[in-house]
Amino acid sequence: MKLDILHQPDSSVAKIQMAPREELLAEAGAMVAMSGHLNVSTTLRRGKGGGVLGGLKRMVAGESLFLSLFRSGDRPAEIYLAPKLMGDLLPYQLTGCDLVIQSTGYLASTGQVNIDLGFQGFKSMFSGESIFWLTASGRGLVLLNSFGSIYEVEVDGEYIVDTGNIVAFEKTLSFAITKPGESWLGAFLGGEGLVCRFQGRGKLYCQTHRLGHFGQFVGSRLPAISGSKGQIVGGVLEQVLGNL
Repeated sequence: MKLDILHQPDSSVAKIQMAPREELLAEAGAMVAMSGHLNVSTTLRRGKGGGVLGGLKRMVAGESLFLSLFRSGDRPAEIYLAPKLMGDLLPYQLTGCDLVIQSTGYLASTGQVNIDLGFQGFKSMFSGESIFWLTASGRGLVLLNSFGSIYEVEVDGEYIVDTGNIVAFEKTLSFAITKPGESWLGAFLGGEGLVCRFQGRGKLYCQTHRLGHFGQFVGSRLPAISGSKGQIVGGVLEQVLGNL
């Protein structure tokens, strides 16, 4: 399988060349274009992270209930995948170390990768983010997506990231939700809110923009459609985008 990422970083699309008898799992609706002979099916996936329970668990984490399964058959095939929002893509090669993925950060993976629900504790709930994140295990390729550009950080010791800018991190890292400075009042008045303090050694992947901030910005600036009805629509959109 050969992967090329085009139009980075704000409008990334993955061009994937599949060899014969290869398979690829992707979020429902991620396919942009593909070879005519590529076999496509909808699946809940079997094994670890699969089945009805696995699909429901992915829904809790903010992902699709169903996954799309692409098989190349007896000849090479080509497929293009893209995220729902404008942003970047980053390939991660699993080699035995589990990867924890923030809600909406997963786009696709090869057939030997297991995608399961990982409970990160109620500390995540207090950060305003999902308490259920996805855990990728096994061996193979995982394709991550972000809102805005995505970049890698090699953590060796301690590193602090805003909770809304986390895409994924290796499970060798531990984390705690805390304030960015010495004062809780200063943190909230300054607009920083809560941050994630990572410790240990491992890779961390961050995105440059936050969906919550984007939702608040767009929703608060929508023009009124017709008096109170327009305000209701704008308020609903702001809340939906802010919770993404």
